[in-house]
Amino acid sequence: MSLKRKIALSFFISAFIFTVLSAFVFVNFIEIRKEIRYLEITDTISRKSLQLRRHEKNYFLYSPQKADEESAAVHAYLAELKDLLAKNPNIDKTDKQSLRDSIAEYERRFNEIEATAKRLTGIFEKTRSSYRRDERILSVLEATFLERPAPSADFLEKVLRLPGNHALISGLRELDRDITALRKTGEDILVISKDLDKIAREKAETAIRVSQIAILIFFPLFFVAGIGMLFFISTNVVRRLMLLISVVERTGKGSYPHLAIPPSRGNTRDEVGVLIDKFNDMEDQLARREEELARKNQELMQTKKLAAIGTLASGVAHELNNPLNNIYLSAQVLSMEAGEACRPEINEAVGDILSQTARVKRIVGDLLEFARGREPQMQECDLYGLIMDSFRQLGSSRKLENIRFTCNASSPRIVAFADRVQLEQVFTNLFANAADAMPGEGGITVTLMEKAGQVVITVADTGRGIPREALDKIFEPFYTTKDKGTGLGLAIVYNIIKKQNGDITVDSEEGKGTTFMITLPREEKIGSR
Repeated sequence: MSLKRKIALSFFISAFIFTVLSAFVFVNFIEIRKEIRYLEITDTISRKSLQLRRHEKNYFLYSPQKADEESAAVHAYLAELKDLLAKNPNIDKTDKQSLRDSIAEYERRFNEIEATAKRLTGIFEKTRSSYRRDERILSVLEATFLERPAPSADFLEKVLRLPGNHALISGLRELDRDITALRKTGEDILVISKDLDKIAREKAETAIRVSQIAILIFFPLFFVAGIGMLFFISTNVVRRLMLLISVVERTGKGSYPHLAIPPSRGNTRDEVGVLIDKFNDMEDQLARREEELARKNQELMQTKKLAAIGTLASGVAHELNNPLNNIYLSAQVLSMEAGEACRPEINEAVGDILSQTARVKRIVGDLLEFARGREPQMQECDLYGLIMDSFRQLGSSRKLENIRFTCNASSPRIVAFADRVQLEQVFTNLFANAADAMPGEGGITVTLMEKAGQVVITVADTGRGIPREALDKIFEPFYTTKDKGTGLGLAIVYNIIKKQNGDITVDSEEGKGTTFMITLPREEKIGSR
């Protein structure tokens, strides 16, 4: 099994365990949320039942002073309880029906008590008119008869000598029976609501406990599986890599031995095995290339002769650099010392010295870059990101707000084998030239394509274009179509592309823009360095 498949398998096992855990936790979270909402409903029912009983007690205790207020509160809580039962279908059907019946029974009895209380109030008024001497006592009894109806009836019968069949006495005894039944029904409502609340709390606690147990089981399993596979793969790979490292160290010292262990074969070979096979092949190739180095050295001597011109240019540029720096610094000091108090023509002359010195410094810099000729450090480069970075870097040093920049790629990731730093210099130069060719506004379009083992990059602008007679000369050193150009920018671009085993061409038409096409290898070419 390949190393890639081993890693994929270990990842799949860990991901499967984690996915199962996540799915379980998600489902359990939904269940917990449902149980908590159900608990909130049952808790609300329980609290409203307690409030109902409190207002019931106040109705009997403070009547008739606050009878209407407490009666309205009782009816309001009865309506809220019925509304809660109607809007929450998740409540257990048996408990729901039992609670609904108890509430209906309670409401019926309370309405009967209210009607009886009003009727007895009228009887009390008639009785006071018949028993003038006991009018004060009857008034006191009328104010408290709802709290203690039976003792009030006994007092009327035994103290005031009212006949036992008197409407007031029989009414008070009937009221006492109704109040007793009402309170029993109220207790039933409390018991049922508390049972609902208790069951809801137990369900919520059970759901939370199940979730905790699942996490305690799946997380250790996830870590054990992941670490176990990681240990297995790393042990197997590291052992062979250590052997490979020891052989590489010997190779670095000029010896080219083969790896001692036999190469992997068949379906059991993985990437490390392939690497060992390739390394053994490389050892053979290194031995052959050692013989080629002597021949390459002879060719290098000839190349050094050709580089003498570049060395001369570099020497001249270095000799000019220090005087230019002194002139530039002195002009800056003179500008600061002169200030606004100095005559305008002097300030203008100093500014002209600064600008012209800066221009000469840029020319010297370009000359140094052309003469330097650094060998490219070849590596795989993500061209899309490199191009976007180059345009952003150019935007930090000059205004590009009016230029529309577009980069189109035939695939999400296009890679070329090149020197990243030098390629950034290439695209920065091309974008700068395109911007200079569009002084007002315009667009730059970059297109990336893969074709036959190569990467083709086109950089097109909507600028003023290049004259047909100048197209054959634009890559020559010191040739420029700009008023203030040095003629080294495109020469540097050309040298960089050529050193990186690529090619660059240009197509342009005056008034319609310019298109540069660059071709770079996708992979390293043997003998290219």
